[in-house]
Parts: sequence; structure tokens; C-alpha cells
Amino acid sequence: MSRTYAVAAVAAVVLTTLLVGGFGLRISRTTSDFYVASRTVRPRLNAAAISGEYLSAASFLGIAGLVLVHGPDMLWYPVGYTAGYLLLLVFVAAPLRRSGAYTLPDFAEGRLESRQVRRLVSVLVVGAGWLYLVPQLQGAGLTLKILTGAPGWLGDVLVASVVVTAVAAGGMRSITFVQVFQYWLKLTALLVPAIFLVLAWHGSGHPRGTFDEQLSVFRADHPLYATYGLIIATFLGTMGLPHVVVRFYTSPNGRDARRTTVVVLALIGTFYLLPPVYGALGRVYAPELIHGGDADAAVLLLPERVIGGLGGDLLGALIAGGAFAAFLSTASGLTMAVAGVITQDVLPSRGVRHFRLATVLAMCVPLAGSLMVSRVPVADSVGMAFAVSASSFCPLLILGIWWRRLTPPGAIAGLLLGGGSAFLSVAITVSGAVRPPGWPHTLLAWPAVWSVPVGFLAMVLVSLATPGRVPPGTNAAMTRFHLPEALMPGRHR
Repeated sequence: MSRTYAVAAVAAVVLTTLLVGGFGLRISRTTSDFYVASRTVRPRLNAAAISGEYLSAASFLGIAGLVLVHGPDMLWYPVGYTAGYLLLLVFVAAPLRRSGAYTLPDFAEGRLESRQVRRLVSVLVVGAGWLYLVPQLQGAGLTLKILTGAPGWLGDVLVASVVVTAVAAGGMRSITFVQVFQYWLKLTALLVPAIFLVLAWHGSGHPRGTFDEQLSVFRADHPLYATYGLIIATFLGTMGLPHVVVRFYTSPNGRDARRTTVVVLALIGTFYLLPPVYGALGRVYAPELIHGGDADAAVLLLPERVIGGLGGDLLGALIAGGAFAAFLSTASGLTMAVAGVITQDVLPSRGVRHFRLATVLAMCVPLAGSLMVSRVPVADSVGMAFAVSASSFCPLLILGIWWRRLTPPGAIAGLLLGGGSAFLSVAITVSGAVRPPGWPHTLLAWPAVWSVPVGFLAMVLVSLATPGRVPPGTNAAMTRFHLPEALMPGRHR
């Protein structure tokens, strides 16, 4: 691939991101603008922004890499990533918007009237956000290294710098426009090359690769357990991802939040038709990546392998731009979510100046982690973040919205035992302290099978054991969650 074209594409994406972010600065004036875009983002625009930040490095590069290595079994990833929004639509979207909160800690404190619960949720939101940010930065480093030969750390630092600039410039209003642009760029960057790649494959006699052998020790021990761990994490983890949840607070009302979710299902469902195509073609044209440990690079390398020449360079440059858009959009959403929590729960003031300081703090830790921690395949790393979300925020949201008897001690127990154990498992896995093969590694690498039930059971059992701790405002909160805004004039925010 021509380095000149690749560098030009990445530079164009970075420059456009900064320009769009600067536009957000011009129309962001109030604290509400920075946190939730003053709750004025309409369904179609919001859906494209959610899709833009949700379709991360794991979606753009990682799914194709996993399909290349492991075969069709890995199609559970796009299925789970998409189906999670169906559960979010049914159980969470509208009530969460009607809660009037800015962040997940706001929701937790408003529902349970407990500062202790708020603090614990804040810690988990920041931890999950940092865990999700690390693979975005590492994916950027890998992409820039493959495309230009630059040192791996340069991509990490570049994405971190651009994201901090865009988010600090205009907050939620700024990144809304950035993420809408980046969704359509990512879709185009995969769709157009895929068409030419499939035509070239067909014109060469449609050679076939084989998916018979399973080569990775990551799943070879207990594949059925790993599959269930993946399904549970992705189906239930979506509704608690902090950067996804915060976008529903930007909807004008609960009805628009539901409409937004329906459009999101269509947008991300369309996108997820494409990465498996690259994984299948990678088996034919780049089989050496299976053993080389760089399977995530398949999407970037295929245009040169299959088409070559100027056409391959141009298509490769388009994919390079889309890949960087994936890193930037997801990292922007995560940084926004983490910065919001740091501003409200760590710094002494909640003003715009402190929000910008929080933006820098939100990026420092994951940037350091991406430079120091050995690389895990991006889709697997993101799947671990989903497991933490499914084990902590999913029980809190489901029971907080639909069960009147939830108490602060119950919520704390569930968050600590469910989310805490999942987070610890992921940390041990990433550190390499427990290595495959064997059940210990499998249980820690895919904790959702046991950590999600632990989270739910702990919340239910401890709440039942502390009936006197049900918050006095529970009935009012439940009414606000479930009554349409038209029946509660002046109550929704």
C-alpha cells in the first residue's frame, strides 16, 4: 500500500474531526450543552452518532480478524453487538431518558438516594471506560504502524491528542457532529472496497479458504463456554456501556429515545454485514496472518493483496481513513462519558473549565495502559469490557427501573460482587497472570457466564434482606420512569 495515500487519508480524517469539533465549540455555551447537548438531539442524528461511537476498532478490524482465525463461530460478535440494542430498546431506553440524569452515577443516586452507590458506580464507569479505551488506542497504533511504518506508540498518542482536543472543545455537541460524520465514513470505507474485493475474488475463479482448523488457544479449551460467555456479555453489556448510555440523555424525551434505538438497530445491522466478508477473504488472500498474531490487520491489507496497483492503494487509503474514524469516534464517546463522571464526582466544580481538565485526566490512564500493556486482539479486549458492563450496570439498570424493592445495600452488593469480580477477572487475564490452557484461564477470560448471575442474585437477595432500606422516593421515581411525558407536564428534563 502506498504510504503517501494512507498518510493523506489519515490526515484528512484527523483534520476533519478537528474542524467539526471546532464547529461544536461555536455552538456550545452552557454546561448542559457540554454534558447532554441540552437534550435536543433528534432520533436520526442521535442514532448516527450512537452508531458512530459504538462501531469501534473491535467492529472495524477485530471481527474480521476473529473470523479469519476462528471461522464462522465468531459471527456471534456482530450478532451480540446488534442484539444488545434490542434489549436496550425494550427495557431501558425510554425510562433512562425520563430519569433526567446526566450520567449513570446521576441515575444511581436519583433512584436509590445514596451517595455510596453513586461513588461505586462512578468508579466502575471510569474503570469500564478506561478498559474500553485501551484497545482503541492500541488499534490506532497497529494501523499507523502497518500503513506507514511509524512506531506503534505514535498512533496511540495521535488518537489521544485529537480526541482530547475535540471533546474539550465542545463537549457533547461537538462529538455528536463528529460521530455522525464518522459513522458514514466508516460504512463507506468498508462497503466500497468490499464491493471491489468481492468482484475481484469472483473474477479470479472465486477461490475458497478453509475454516476447518481452530488455531487459537484463546478458545480451544472450552469453546462452548466461551461462546456463552460472549453471548451473555454482548447481549447484556450494551445497555450499560457508559458512552452509549450517556447519548440517550441527549434525546428530547423518552419516545425519541426509543425511536433513536430503532434507527441504531438498522444502522449497525447494516454495518455488521461487512466485516465477515473481509474475514472470509482473508482466509484466501492473507492466510499467514492466522499464525502471525496480526489478524486484525486483514482489513487493511486485503486491497493491496487482492487488487493491487493504484486501485488497491486508493481503496486501502479509504479503509485507513475509516479505521482511524473508528478509533476516534469510539474514543471520543468514551472520553466524554469518563470526563463527565470525573467532573461531577472527583473535581471540586462542575463548570466547563473543570470539564476540560477532566477530559485530559480521562485520557491519561488509558494512554499509559495502551503503551505498557501487551496487545490483546481488539475484539476480545472489547468483549471483556462488555463483560464488566453486563455484570454491573445491567443489573443496576434492569432492577433499578423495573423492581421497586431494590435497596442501596443490594445495589452495592451486586456492583461489588458482579462488576467487581468481572473487572478483577479481566485485569488478571490482560496481565497474563493466568495463562491457557485450562479452566482457570477460561473462567477469567469469559466471566459473564458466572459474574452476571452473581450480580443479579446479590442485588436481589441483599435487597430482600434489607426491606427497610427501600428509598422513600421509590414510587415517585418509578412513576417518572414509566409514565409518558405527556402525562407528567413539567416533570421531564
